[in-house]
Amino acid sequence: STEVTCYSQIGAFWVLMWFSLRQKHVFITGCDSGFGELLARQLDQKGFHVLAACLTEKGAADLAAKASPRLKTLLLNVTDSESIRRAVEVVSKEVGQRGLWGLVNNAGRSVPIGPTDWMQLDDFTAVLDVNLIGVIDVTLQFLPLLKKAQGRVVNVASILGRLSLIGGGYCLSKFGVEAFSDSLRRDMAHFGIKVSIIEPGFFKTAVTRLDLIEADLKRLWTRLPQDIKASYGTGFSMGILCSPDISKVTRCMEHALTAYFPRSRYSGGWDAKLFWIPLSYLPSFVSDFLQCKDIHKVHQN
Repeated sequence: STEVTCYSQIGAFWVLMWFSLRQKHVFITGCDSGFGELLARQLDQKGFHVLAACLTEKGAADLAAKASPRLKTLLLNVTDSESIRRAVEVVSKEVGQRGLWGLVNNAGRSVPIGPTDWMQLDDFTAVLDVNLIGVIDVTLQFLPLLKKAQGRVVNVASILGRLSLIGGGYCLSKFGVEAFSDSLRRDMAHFGIKVSIIEPGFFKTAVTRLDLIEADLKRLWTRLPQDIKASYGTGFSMGILCSPDISKVTRCMEHALTAYFPRSRYSGGWDAKLFWIPLSYLPSFVSDFLQCKDIHKVHQN
């Protein structure tokens, strides 16, 4: 009957989809925790060959214990070109002539962040080296494998790649990831490579741990000259409200890797969709006022 034929076709489609996924390799950076760790397990459960790069041996061991034997872990420092080269060698042996289907540049750091006049040049480069230069270096070294598979590049930026909320290297790096990804997408279209940008709002991950951010702000404060301390007063603080459901972001990543027509940009979280993105389109004097008024109140305390 027509109904049986329809169900048979749907079943055949899902079998082919499952078989296709089991032939694909995805390399993910920053898998010690957060988005990277969850995405690695998520794709592993779907049947992908996941190559999960971790910064620490503990992170790699913890992830391997939660995943199937199919998932492979390796150590990677995205600020070290030689470490990246070794990772490319490992991945190249794994994928063979099939090439690499997916590269997810997820590794990142947030601190030091804070008012610009609290910063020194090294504070900027510490973040830029991971969040921007690391993304560029990893991508450039993996491009030959991606071209073989006509694969996907998924770069994790941030809603703060549209709207600079605070000083330091974080917002700068995410604006840079947006620009790099846009130019890469256009340059690689000829080779069949699709590039997507993930723009999470605020989520509870290692990058947004308030205790680490507050500890680093105190470190920056203690080294400030007295005249700068005096200009800020004693009431300065920075509050961030974060969502605990990071699967909202990893689902965007998965769609970018599996959809026939992946989007150029994905905004993860309702705060990104309903507040931060609309705010980024307002005139600068309006968004400046909305962002600065609370800080100015604190300074006057």
